[in-house]
Amino acid sequence: MKAFYAEEQKRHDPRAFLSSGAPQPNPEQPERVERLLVGANAAGCTIERPRDYGLKPVAAVHSPEYLEFLQNIYERWRRIEGASLEVIPNIHPIARDGSYPASAVGQAGYHMADTSCPISAETWESACWSAWSAVAATEAVMSGEAAAYALCRPPGHHAFNDVAGGFCFINNSAVAAQHLRRSAARVAILDVDLHHGNGTQGVFYRRPDVLTVSIHADPVRFYPFFWGHADERGEGAGLGYNLNLPLPRKTGDEGFLEALNAGLRRIQAFAPDVLVVALGLDAFEGDPFGGLSVTTDGFSRIGEAISTLGLPSVIVQEGGYLCDDLGLNLEAFLGGVA
Repeated sequence: MKAFYAEEQKRHDPRAFLSSGAPQPNPEQPERVERLLVGANAAGCTIERPRDYGLKPVAAVHSPEYLEFLQNIYERWRRIEGASLEVIPNIHPIARDGSYPASAVGQAGYHMADTSCPISAETWESACWSAWSAVAATEAVMSGEAAAYALCRPPGHHAFNDVAGGFCFINNSAVAAQHLRRSAARVAILDVDLHHGNGTQGVFYRRPDVLTVSIHADPVRFYPFFWGHADERGEGAGLGYNLNLPLPRKTGDEGFLEALNAGLRRIQAFAPDVLVVALGLDAFEGDPFGGLSVTTDGFSRIGEAISTLGLPSVIVQEGGYLCDDLGLNLEAFLGGVA
């Protein structure tokens, strides 16, 4: 299997984030890349560097207002006397349909959903190369590969079309799905991350051409809290094209696979041409977030179950944080798919 990754993706190195009101070391660290590369190599992947695809694939998902913000906010932020070393919002609008603020502080609140996506001098470059890794994987699948893996870091599935959040800036899975739409009439996205893919859901919520399915820890007491509930089915033309399968905390392999089978049945009913897998490895029993209890063998079984769809598949890395088995879990999943 081909895998895509660029060294520039390691340059984004966030210092901290707020968790329950307290500053904590940010778990979305560059070291994740090294451990995931070990897993990809162990699974027999051929690692390739993506090319610079420019802004077109990204701008097909994200608003120009938002992309201009991401490109320029750090430089503007540093001109504020006494500003933090990274861009971190301290105010958020209660509604986003009013006027657009001119100040850097106001725009940070407008375009950043929470405090877990600090922006530094390197963030924009790393996020672009992460998205280009996803585009390169879609190009490989569109050229005939049965599956391709995009080692996307920073991740993307919490990013809406004009909002960053949850360590995410550019929605790599959405970029992959939209890029696939150039040649595929129908695309399905299956998100198996610990956390609900709220940004991906938001991007496609009113569209019938992209089915979104997410299996995740129940958000009633877990991030992202406000999205990911079972009654969110889509709106307008997209009604019935979104499926959320929230799981109780600490659900293990059998419960996860039962939900996965329900998700696979929905994907089969949609009859897509191609599949995007938003791969979170943070459902692992030993992940620092501790939300679900999937084992390493469970990830192999998840990959095997997905492979039964027989669909060309773009696998986009989402979560999965620093633990001893991170690389082993990726190896197990990719081995199951293969």
